[in-house]
Order: sequence, then structure tokens, then C-alpha cells
Amino acid sequence: MHVDDRLATVLDLRTDGDLSRRIQFRQLVDLIGTSPAGARSDRIDAAFVRLSELAGLIPAVDRARAIGESGVRLRNPRLVAELAACEPAVALAAIRAARLGEHDWIDLIPALPLAARGLLRSRRDLGAKVDTRLDQLGITDRALPTGDPAADIAPEANPAPTVAEPTSAEPTSAEPAVAAIAPEAPAEAEPVAAPPSPLAFPAAPAEPVQGIAAIVRRIEAFRRNREAGVRPVAANDSPRLPLGEQEPSPSRLAAFSFATDSAGRIGWAEAPVSGMAVGILLAGEDSAAGNDLAETFRRRQPLRAVQIELEGAPAIAGTWRMDASPDFDAAGHFIGYVGRFRRPAPPPPPPRHGEADRIRQVLHELRTPVNAIQGFAEVIQQQLFGATPHEYRALAAGIAADAARMLAGFEELDRYARLDSGALAPEAGATDLAMSLAAIIHQLEAFTTARSSGFTLEAAPGLPPVGIAADEAARLGWRLLATLAGNARPGEVLPLMLSAVPEGGALRLAARLPDALAGLADLFEAAPPQAGQALSAGMFGNGFTLRLAAAEARAAGGSMEREGNELVLILPVGANEMANVCLQTFDKQGSAEAG
Repeated sequence: MHVDDRLATVLDLRTDGDLSRRIQFRQLVDLIGTSPAGARSDRIDAAFVRLSELAGLIPAVDRARAIGESGVRLRNPRLVAELAACEPAVALAAIRAARLGEHDWIDLIPALPLAARGLLRSRRDLGAKVDTRLDQLGITDRALPTGDPAADIAPEANPAPTVAEPTSAEPTSAEPAVAAIAPEAPAEAEPVAAPPSPLAFPAAPAEPVQGIAAIVRRIEAFRRNREAGVRPVAANDSPRLPLGEQEPSPSRLAAFSFATDSAGRIGWAEAPVSGMAVGILLAGEDSAAGNDLAETFRRRQPLRAVQIELEGAPAIAGTWRMDASPDFDAAGHFIGYVGRFRRPAPPPPPPRHGEADRIRQVLHELRTPVNAIQGFAEVIQQQLFGATPHEYRALAAGIAADAARMLAGFEELDRYARLDSGALAPEAGATDLAMSLAAIIHQLEAFTTARSSGFTLEAAPGLPPVGIAADEAARLGWRLLATLAGNARPGEVLPLMLSAVPEGGALRLAARLPDALAGLADLFEAAPPQAGQALSAGMFGNGFTLRLAAAEARAAGGSMEREGNELVLILPVGANEMANVCLQTFDKQGSAEAG
């Protein structure tokens, strides 16, 4: 008996963020890639559809990196064909990771794109029949291999140029010799001897190296020269590769100084932008700032952090902050403004929740096998596939119960990580907190009555509802009251006081701590649960349960803190009730002023 629900588990994975989408892509590639070649099912088709969706959400470089990771083996021809039709970087990574048999390759090659067929020539382990098939299709030259699967791949348009082999003489310099990249030269020009250089040596006549080997050698020479800071010298008359010759994109200036005339037109600017900025009108109806600065210019007032939009060349176009002061000549006549433009500070990057994402990833990896164990145990316990001895059914029932407790614990950890990182907020609503607490106290009476313990709830009349849904309030109240009840001694009754915050807009619940918790220095310290505790609100102990409840309160806009021997929970009221409180306060103030 074997039930494999890994693919369904991965498809059900929540992909709220970028990291979770990458995890799902990696797992889908791994599961589909190791599936049999003839495997067909609705679930596999759904997985291919999801891979296509993820391809539009994850950059090609990251997908190629995921496919190129060690351990990824693509044994499914259908998946190899799908990936080979993607971007060049993804196609190269898929071709490198593919582990197909000769017959699979022979059947697959005609369906591959032309660029992907060329990439197959970089494989040396395909077999003679596959090489023969490639020759029959006219693919005689190998594609340019790269060191990084995520790098862009460009198919060759022309035959590879000829590169001469270096001389066999050893250089006398202690530093390694670096091959040179030859610049273009007219065919009629006489060869020019290269100047002596300790790092570059001209090539001596030798047998020409054709094909991909020549390109690889010249690329490696270019990289070594660039890392060593050596300018390549002319070694032969072979055409140059167009490497490192991209025109740098014009960078936007961060700041520049300027001066205007009495009309507000820039008459001088720093040398890098003088030709682009001189002549721009800063004040007036046709100015860059419109009429907003006209009055300031007329009054000759200083300008501080004035936002202005400049139009013109890319280097100066965009939003600026302007600081300027009026300038006067020796006779006291106003001659313009002198100041400086600066770019606004970029907005702070959004907070990254890497630690929370890693925790959730670990929880997902743990949840998958526990789900499988629970499913097998339930199959045995319920005798779904035939009669099972009662002894095995009892063991299976215990395993299923343990798995359920573990999954509940994983859910608590996942919820805490999402609440603490701000990725999850409690559902809004309107809940009568007093009624919710009374219902929880009634549920706990099955445990507290036999011990003569429990709670006494005192709620002020006319309290407004809190601004969270009933389920959220019940979950938060259960964590709090179950933790207190589980640590109360027999005969210990804990008072609960529910009232409105004097400033309005929130409710305050004060719960006295049982003696077992009042003596702790850190009430929220995570510690394993006590052995033999009959009632527990969570599998990770009292500290974590209270910390999770505090995180839920903070996410709802409130708080939960210890104040002496009391645990105080504050929750905001609903938006409508908050508006009523503000209206009542305004009416009271108006009545007092009228009296």
C-alpha cells in the first residue's frame, strides 16, 4: 500500500510571497522531474499549469538557478520539453539537468526548439545514437556553454573566428601570462608588433583553432584581462568579440549647484550640467514650479527643501529638492538666487521578514511528512482496506492523535510567525467580549468545577463590542483563560475585570495571575509544558501560548502585558463604536462650554 500525496500537498501550498513561490517551483520541478515518463493524471496536468503560472512570476535567472541546484534530476521528457521552450537560461539549465535515456532523447529532440537542440551539443553523455540524430537534423556545431546556468545564452549567428595558439615558450615574469583579445583591423594593414607587457603576450603562428573552443578561449582571456586590470593588446588580426563594449547608461545626478538672475532663470550651473540646466526658468507662470514660487521670489525669501520638477535631459529630469538664498550686489540690489538642487532621499525599503519566511518554510517541510503519517494511521485505524487487528488499530489511533497534536503545534508556530512579521492580521468584526468570555468560562467548568477553581467575571454595563471577529476573540480568550485555569491550584478562583479604557476607544480586561504564574520572573518565556498538567492551551507551554495571545492582541491594535500580579488585555472597539464615542465626547464638551 502506497499513497503519494506529495504533489497535492505542494499544489495546495499558499504562495503569498516571493519566497513561497520559489519554494513551490523548486518542489514541483523535483516531483514532476522524478515521475515516470508515461505518468498522466489531472494532478500532473495541474502541476504543469502551475509551473507555467510561476514562470510569469519568477525571473528566469532564479528559475534557472533552482533547476541547476545539485540534486535536481529531470527524468520526465515532458518536463524537459516544457523547460527547454522557456528563456535561454532556463533551457540551458534544463538541458544540463536532464537525465533521459537514449530512446527518450531521440523521441524528444524533434520537438525541441532549434536553440535547445543546439544546447544538446554541450552534452558528452547522450550516446552515439543521439549524436547521430543531431547530425541528421543538421546540428553540427555546439552551443556556447557558460559557467553559470542563469547567464543569458545567445546562439551563434556566424562561424567561430580563428584564434592562434600561444607560443610554447614560458614567460619569465612571475605573474601568469594572459591571452590577448585582438581588435579589429583593416585587411590591408600591416601587422603591428605589440608593446612589451608583463601580462599580455602576442600569439605565435600555429594551427588555427576553429569552432566553440576558440570562442571559449577568447572569453576566458577577456575575463582574466579584466580581472587583472590589463588592457588587451593586438595579438593577431582576428576580429574582436563584442565584450565589455556596452555603452554605460547615463546616470542621474544626485545634486548640483546653480545661480539665477533676478527673473528666476538659471544663468549658471556646475560644469557637468551647465549645458542642460542653464536657461531653465524657476519662477513665473511658465516656470518649472509654476506660480508657487513667484511670491517667494518677489519677497526675496530663502527657499528650503522646495520640491520642484525639472524637465530636460535624463541626467537632470525628475523630482528635486531646492535650497537657495537670495543674492545681492555691493549696492544692495537683488541679482538672483544662489542655491543647490538635490535629489529626494529614496523611500526606506520595506521591512524584510526573512526569519519568519524561513520558519514557515521549515514548518512546511515538517508538515508534509506528518500529514502523510496521519493519513496512513487513519487508513489503518478505520480499516479502509480490510480488517485490521484491534491492537494495530489502537496503535494507529494513538499515532493519528499524536500527528494531530503536532499539526496543531505547527499551526501555532506558523500563526505566530505571520502575526509577528505583520503578514497576518485578525479578521475585523464586532464581538461582545463579555459574552465571549462567559462562554469560554462555561466551557472550562468541566475542568474547574471538580477542582473548586475557576473565574469570576465582572463586566461594566453598556460596553461596546471589540473590533475583531467572534472567532478571533474566542481564540484569543481561550488561550488566555485556558492557560490561567490550567495553572490554578485547587480552590483558587481568579477574578476577571472587564471595563472601558478611561480615554475611550478600547476595552480593558484585567485577570489576576494564579500563584504558579505570579512567581515567574518572565511570564512570556518559552518553556516546555509542565509534566502532568491536565489542561494546556498549547503544546509549547504557557510562555509561548501567552506570547501568541499577545501577538494576536498587537495585530488587532491592542496589547497584552503584565502589570504586577495581573495580566492586562486591551482590545480596541469597532470602527462604528469608535465614531460614536467621539461624537459623545464632542457633545459632552459642547454642553459643558454652553453651560
